[in-house]
Amino acid sequence: MRVEEKKKFYSKLKNQYRLIIYNDTTFQSVWSMKLSRLKVFTATSLMSAIIVVLVILLIATTGLREYIPGYPKAEYRQMLIRSALKVDSLEMELAKRDRFFKGIQTIMSGEVPEDDHIVEAESRSSEVEFQQYNHDSIFQDELLAEQLSLSLQPENDNKTDISRMHFFVPVKGVVTEHFNSSSDHFGIDLVSEANARISSVLNGTVIFSGWTLKTGYSIYVQHEGNLVSVYKHNSELLKNEGDQVSAGEAIAIIGNTGELSTGPHLHFELWHDGKALNPEHYIDF
Repeated sequence: MRVEEKKKFYSKLKNQYRLIIYNDTTFQSVWSMKLSRLKVFTATSLMSAIIVVLVILLIATTGLREYIPGYPKAEYRQMLIRSALKVDSLEMELAKRDRFFKGIQTIMSGEVPEDDHIVEAESRSSEVEFQQYNHDSIFQDELLAEQLSLSLQPENDNKTDISRMHFFVPVKGVVTEHFNSSSDHFGIDLVSEANARISSVLNGTVIFSGWTLKTGYSIYVQHEGNLVSVYKHNSELLKNEGDQVSAGEAIAIIGNTGELSTGPHLHFELWHDGKALNPEHYIDF
C-alpha cells in the first residue's frame, strides 16, 4: 500500500496543468502556460534561494551590517583597539613599577638585587648617540639627509612609475592612524599581533638600521627609483646597514620603542625624491 501511495504522490507531482488567461470581453485565450506541481515547487525554491543570497550580500557588503544586533560599530572597534593598546602600556608600566619596588625591598634587606634588565638598558643607552632632529620629517633635516643620502643609486632619466610597482604588505594589521602631512605625521600606524614580523615592501638596500631617541629601533630601506621605505618603533632589528633585502623578507620585529610610541605598532613611511607619500595610495592594507 505504501508503494502505491508513493507512486500516486509522484504521479500527482508530475501531472500537467495549464494556466490560461482569457480576454474578459471576447473570451479569447491571451496567454497560456503548461505547469506541474514539481515545476512550481522547483521554481519557488530557486527564487527563494536567490532572494536569500541577495539579502545576505546586501547586508554583508554595506553599512546595514552595523544594524545587526551584536555587531560592533566602526567607532566601537576603534575604541577597542585603542583600549587594548592602553592596557598593554599600563601592564608594561606596572611591571616596571613592580621591578622597581622589588629592587628597593631587596636593597633594604641588605641583599643584591637582580639587575639583568638594568644592565641591559644601561648597555643600550650607552651605545646610543642622541641627535636633535625631527624623525617624522626625516628628509627635511640636513643631518639625517647626509646619513641617508638618496644618491646611493645612479641617476636614471627614466623614472620608475610607482603606481605600477607591486608592494609587499609590511605587516598584516589594522591602520589606527592615517597619513596627515598637516600634523607632521608622514606615515601610517599599523597595529598587529605581538612579535609579528615586519617585511620589506620591495627589493632594496638597508641604508640605516639603529636606535633613535624618539622612534626607537628604526630601519630604512633604499629601493630603485629614489624610493625609500621607513619602519619605526621596532622591538628588534634583523638587518644591518648595507644588507641587501628582497620584497617580503623579514627585516624587523614589531615593538613599542621610542618616546613617540604609545603602544606596540609599526609606524611606516614611504618617500620618493624627498617627498612623503601616503602609503595607503599604493599598498592595500
